[in-house]
Amino acid sequence: MDNRESYVQEAKIAEQAERYDDMKKAMDNVVKCGGKLSSEERNLLSVAYKNVCGARRSSWRVVTSSLSSSNVTPSQLEVGKKMKKQIEKELNEICTEVLSLIDDILKPKQEDSEQEDSEHKTFFNKMKGDYYRYQVEVAGDDTKQALTEKARLAYEEANECANKLPSTHPVRLGLALNFSVFYYEIENDPEKACGLAKKAFDEAIADLDTLQEDSYKDSTLIMQLLRDNLTLWTSGLGDENEEQQE
Repeated sequence: MDNRESYVQEAKIAEQAERYDDMKKAMDNVVKCGGKLSSEERNLLSVAYKNVCGARRSSWRVVTSSLSSSNVTPSQLEVGKKMKKQIEKELNEICTEVLSLIDDILKPKQEDSEQEDSEHKTFFNKMKGDYYRYQVEVAGDDTKQALTEKARLAYEEANECANKLPSTHPVRLGLALNFSVFYYEIENDPEKACGLAKKAFDEAIADLDTLQEDSYKDSTLIMQLLRDNLTLWTSGLGDENEEQQE
């Protein structure tokens, strides 16, 4: 077994054990081995960083909520502010790390077919948009606008590539899901968010007979999440419920 395959196996075992920091390290090593990432490797990298970053995002929301409580004591407030700052530091470091990796992965791969290239670019530009969005969530006023613009540009570039993929392709649908969440949560533009999500859902429904068997489960799950968000956003419940993301 070569080093690359060894790292992939390590990542798979770490995922089963829910040791996502170890999974992230293993997938970092896979990327550093060079060469094109397979679909499996790409998904393992995404899962690793999503969980490592997601743990900090969840912690940040809990601490932020506790700081706004009317029952918080001065000592709790002091400890909470320090913890919040530490979480923000960790989250930004993780986002910066994965964004750097993605820029390297996105370098042109001459051996790709047009659809493979479009799928590759859509997937990783969507990831860039996601991690800039996560940074926006914890950013101060001095950096929020610049990070929001970087997220929007990454999503737009992904969207341009996604137009070359079938409307039922899970990577294209996943982009529509997260890009619409960006418009709703970050840009505070529910009309644009609903328009994007509805267009993606309706186009996929219209082309449902072209859905590939190997991606049926993934595609239909994301379509359901798009519909769930549309239901929340159009019923005015979006502020009380957490939006679905891929």
